[in-house]
Amino acid sequence: MKVLVTGANGFTGQHLVKTLVGKGFEVIATSRNASKLPSYDNLTYYNCELTDVRNVENLFDLTRPGAVIHTAAMSKPDECAANPDLCTANNITATQHLLDAATKVGANHFVYLSTDFIFGENGPHAEDDIPSPLNLYGASKLEAEALVNAASIKTTIVRPVFMYGPVWENLRPSFIQWVAGKLNNGEPIKVVTDQARTPTYIGDLCWGIQKIIQDQVPGTFHLAGKDIVSPYDMAVAVAKHLNLPLGLIEPVTASTFPEPVKRAQRSGLKIDKAVHELGYAPHAFADALQKCFA
Repeated sequence: MKVLVTGANGFTGQHLVKTLVGKGFEVIATSRNASKLPSYDNLTYYNCELTDVRNVENLFDLTRPGAVIHTAAMSKPDECAANPDLCTANNITATQHLLDAATKVGANHFVYLSTDFIFGENGPHAEDDIPSPLNLYGASKLEAEALVNAASIKTTIVRPVFMYGPVWENLRPSFIQWVAGKLNNGEPIKVVTDQARTPTYIGDLCWGIQKIIQDQVPGTFHLAGKDIVSPYDMAVAVAKHLNLPLGLIEPVTASTFPEPVKRAQRSGLKIDKAVHELGYAPHAFADALQKCFA
């Protein structure tokens, strides 16, 4: 199967491309600017501005993918709040362009990467919980979900949480590498204790998306971790795993970092549906750390 991956230069996109190529898929990768991907067999890269409908149509006419995995997004809530028109263009308009082009060329499956930010407080949330986004980023992703659900082709919505995993050259670090880098340099860090998440190991997310594409499973699935932890818990686990000084980690509350955009204190996603319907079996956070720093 030929699979188009948007946002291919990003953290999720690069890991997905690596996973899919390794599973024998022919991958068409696209992102803004030049490719940051390693060289793989069965991989072709195209620069494409997804907010430009002609760019998108030309890309699909040229590549004619059988499936699309849309990971590209304007994903920083503060930037979305400061640039609402850009947020709409990147998170909603671009999604519609991709859906229209996929339908036109006869693609048989569209997978949309969404977020736990479509919900509010009182997580973890199940797939059918009532959405209540607390900021523009969450609202834009929810509106894009509605476009995906209204499409005439087979679609799947995947929601992860606070992704982390290994990195390589040209791949931005995730939270755990930030922690390790600071502590390695002897720099103290302040990490919040009063936010609960179910962080997603990127290897588990890629496994789930590959399974959905391979079996052409429609619907909505939460692909998150099974542990409910705070960023502070994560930082301490990293320090212990790498034998770095715990004394450099200062526990603080979220009020220490005033932010212009509201975020949930207790978020996270329930994964029961993915476990039962996909055979999803995410790593425990401690076990995933072993793979991240192998």
